[in-house]
Amino acid sequence: MQEDEMRSPVVRNVTDELKGFEVMEQESFSRDGSREFHSHFLSNGLEHTINNMSKWLVAALYGVLILWKHDAEALWVAMGCVINSLLSVILKKILNQERPVGTLKSDPGMPSSHAQSIFFGVFFAILSMVKHQGLNLVTLVGVVLVMASGSYLSWLRVSQKLHTVNQVLVGGIVGSVFSVLWFQAWYTFVLHAFIAYLWVRIIVVLGSAACCLFFLLYLIKHWLVEEL
Repeated sequence: MQEDEMRSPVVRNVTDELKGFEVMEQESFSRDGSREFHSHFLSNGLEHTINNMSKWLVAALYGVLILWKHDAEALWVAMGCVINSLLSVILKKILNQERPVGTLKSDPGMPSSHAQSIFFGVFFAILSMVKHQGLNLVTLVGVVLVMASGSYLSWLRVSQKLHTVNQVLVGGIVGSVFSVLWFQAWYTFVLHAFIAYLWVRIIVVLGSAACCLFFLLYLIKHWLVEEL
């Protein structure tokens, strides 16, 4: 008798069931693995897109602020934003720390200019909300949303391997501190001088215009060229 004929019906049934179970398990693993890969791919693609759009989003928000408020404080914020960005460039050249291995960017990464610019805007928005609206439930919700949005956009620099965690943290801290100092300078003495003296108004307006023009030229030269 052959081996298959010598097996009892019970043994054959158990063997067939085990084989069927193995096939089902392999198919299930294949489907789950494919689904997990597809989800991971979509997640990374979405984060990559949001990260690429973040600089345009921040620039657009500053532009909307100037057009919406079109007052001295908005000009002061715009000037501070550009000076904060220049400070980031200077710190990068001084510290000269490399970006994470594998990134296509070759310029220094400490501090993260994205995180520094984002948290300059985040803290100026938070301080302005508390200053003008007081501390209440609405402003508290606004503070949480603004802080969460800024933190997420900054974290994308790490997830996309463009910066290390320390580079993003330092950028966020520098941007936050500079924002607080810039905000306090405006309400401590610049605003009063702006109202009292014509030459201060001229300096603030011309300085803001020069900073905005410089940023526009930088945007055209670097950001648009990168996109093309």
